[in-house]
Amino acid sequence: MSDAIHLVCPSCATINRIPAGRLADSPKCGKCSQPLFQAAPLELDGHLCQRHISKNDIPLLVDFWAPWCGPCKMMAPAFQQAASQLEPHFRLAKVNTEQQQALAGQFGIQSIPTLVLFHKGREVSRQPGAMGADQIVQWARQHMPR
Repeated sequence: MSDAIHLVCPSCATINRIPAGRLADSPKCGKCSQPLFQAAPLELDGHLCQRHISKNDIPLLVDFWAPWCGPCKMMAPAFQQAASQLEPHFRLAKVNTEQQQALAGQFGIQSIPTLVLFHKGREVSRQPGAMGADQIVQWARQHMPR
């Protein structure tokens, strides 16, 4: 692994280059000065989703969900909790499949909630169905690319 990691800012989408050894030191964006990790999933649309998938050097865990979905609502707090446990080694994000139908179709989302793990531009693994925070963390770490 090189000594620098590229991270997309969750606030302004600028690509930042962070020394790998400083990843856990609460890095901030070089452009907007906002924290690069907020211990919370970020909402993605089509353009931002592609940018985060292709430009982040850390794995991106995406929750595809919908506001009318009961299991999605039940899993939302667990996904939030998982973000605080998995950052800074993962970026967590949510895609509302009602608002981003084209994006859901692009990734072949057939049921919700569905978690999809991406790394360096490609899908690594996916898991349909609601999970608790510990299950999400365990699943993500188990499937983390080496």
